[in-house]
Amino acid sequence: MSGTLSGLLSVVALVLAALSFWKYTGSNDNKTWLIIAIVLLLAFLAMGGMFLSGRVNRNEDIHITE
Repeated sequence: MSGTLSGLLSVVALVLAALSFWKYTGSNDNKTWLIIAIVLLLAFLAMGGMFLSGRVNRNEDIHITE
């Protein structure tokens, strides 16, 4: 999966997690919305990590004197 796609999907997962948590707080203790929010939050963290790990430049050495 490309880096841009991971970044876009992580933002979408974060927005959907926020919406499902908001839906949970407005419901009568419906646990389904809370579970969906947690799963989407985990997806956000995974895809955000993949996006950020692709941004690291592994070909160039970084020295402490620079």
